[in-house]
Amino acid sequence: MTPGGTSGAPGVVVVTGVSRYLGAHVAARLAADPRIGRVIGLDPADPAPEFAILLDRVERVRVDMASVGPLIDDLGADAVVHLALVTAPDQQHGGRMAMKDQNVIGTMQLLAAAQRATRLRKLVVRSSTAAYGVSFRDPAVFTEETEPREVPRGGFGRDILDIEGYVRGFRRRRPDVTATVLRFAPFIGSTADTTLTRYFSQPVVPTVLGRDPRLQFVHFDDALEVLHRSVVEEHPGTYNVAGPGVLNLSQAIRRAGRIGVPVLEPGLSGAAGIARTLGFGRYGLDQVDLFVHGRVVDTTRLIEEYGYTPRTTAAAFDDFIRAHRGGIVVTRDQLAAAEQAVLDGIRQVRASVRERS
Repeated sequence: MTPGGTSGAPGVVVVTGVSRYLGAHVAARLAADPRIGRVIGLDPADPAPEFAILLDRVERVRVDMASVGPLIDDLGADAVVHLALVTAPDQQHGGRMAMKDQNVIGTMQLLAAAQRATRLRKLVVRSSTAAYGVSFRDPAVFTEETEPREVPRGGFGRDILDIEGYVRGFRRRRPDVTATVLRFAPFIGSTADTTLTRYFSQPVVPTVLGRDPRLQFVHFDDALEVLHRSVVEEHPGTYNVAGPGVLNLSQAIRRAGRIGVPVLEPGLSGAAGIARTLGFGRYGLDQVDLFVHGRVVDTTRLIEEYGYTPRTTAAAFDDFIRAHRGGIVVTRDQLAAAEQAVLDGIRQVRASVRERS
């Protein structure tokens, strides 16, 4: 295949997860493409008010993935873009069990419906570099063929492995459908609102003492471009999607003008406790492991096959910083709470050491 693929814009595109940030923007961008006849958004919930205006040219159907049944075939879908994934338990009412139902069972039901869709010719599935997991035995750089050394501890990473397994089964049953799996690095940018952007927006950023992981991000606009090209061009296969280059966590914190607060807990669980103390939310094990071990992926296949190079990780992060500069200032009470949380963590570690000795 030549770089950039061949043109194959579908007439009817179904996009899942349009009530969320990514799904709404992808559906709106596809609807604005004159090569595409109809864009239909599937979601059990109504979009947030700020997304509703984006979707004025998108037909919407309220349906849960568990009830999608013959709908994909009935709509005459030529392409399905599956974006309805939950990345953290706190994004879904019902916690981890509801998250797994949405991600794994929902994907399984959608693929079963897609398998029966006679007109379907293209499937694009959002995945994540979390599929590689994280461990001390990881390679310096992951390629698309790299197998995880350990099963991810976090629920999202395990869900991703299940989802990709279902897609492999779909490919075997429907070889006539172009199936594209996009393993995205964490999103960042001037408009993205994710666990990661909230982490770096804190005035006090919890880290693990002695660990300075290498991180990669993908700018949200580049993610939109890759998703768009996946729909209107032919790109079968699995692709890492990330900005070239890396940033160490310490570099990112300095660039953001934040205060790094190292803790002595083995892992970031203690740091997550600091964040809760400061009132900045919580982090799942997927984020914990990322901030301990880091993760870097090779994007050669993406660049060569799509003829497109995302902006660098550093440039994507700088765009995020420009949009958030000066937005949050640490208060005296918050700093005192962080210091107290660090002291508590040190006492816990010392007590644990004494018990073992």
